[in-house]
This record gives sequence, C-alpha cells and structure tokens, in this order.
Amino acid sequence: MNKPFGRPVWSVAWLLLALVLMFNPGCASTPKVDWNQRVGNFSYDDAVRELGPPVSSTRLSDGSTVAEWFLKAGSSMSFGFGTGIGPIGFGQTVTPPPKSHYLRLIFGPNGMLQHWEKFER
Repeated sequence: MNKPFGRPVWSVAWLLLALVLMFNPGCASTPKVDWNQRVGNFSYDDAVRELGPPVSSTRLSDGSTVAEWFLKAGSSMSFGFGTGIGPIGFGQTVTPPPKSHYLRLIFGPNGMLQHWEKFER
C-alpha cells in the first residue's frame, strides 16, 4: 500500500521551508540614535535631511534654533464605570486624550546641536 505523502513530499516541504527562512528579510529594526554622540557635530541641516522638516521651529534672539519633530502617536486607553438596578443600567466611558511623542533639538547660533530631549504632549 502506497502512502499518499511519502518521503519525497516531505523533502520538498522541508526544502521550501528552508528557502523561505533563508530569503525572508524578517523585521529589520533601525538602530537607535545616540543623540549624546551627536551633540556638537550634528547640524540643523543634517536633522532636516534625516528626519524631514520639523513640525515646529523657532529662532531665538541669541541666534539658536529650537525645533521639534513628531515621532509617534501615543496609545489611547479608556476607563468605564457603571451601575444598574435590575434590567436597567447606566454607564460612562472616559477616554483621556492620547499623548504623542516628540523630539526637541536645540541648535546653537553656529547651527550645531547643543541639546536634545524626547517628550510627550
């Protein structure tokens, strides 16, 4: 009696699995930026080239520039509470506004990075 799925079929299945695993790029993550190393040698123009235009920027009276970039939207969470008597119930859901994540870079009058911080708003 012949088996419908003999050794050749399983060999082909293992070969296909090996090819998929070998050629699948997977989830490539971008390396985290070490902003401390960039202080003093990263310009405003470098930031715009890498991050795109900032969502806001301000030139201060001393010639320095404060610029902010949007990084990602925050997650939202809801809270619910209620009460009821018999078949009648009352409830309320409260959803505080999500906080978004930003990067603030401060460039000196020479256009080089002086300070950085990540914050939520």
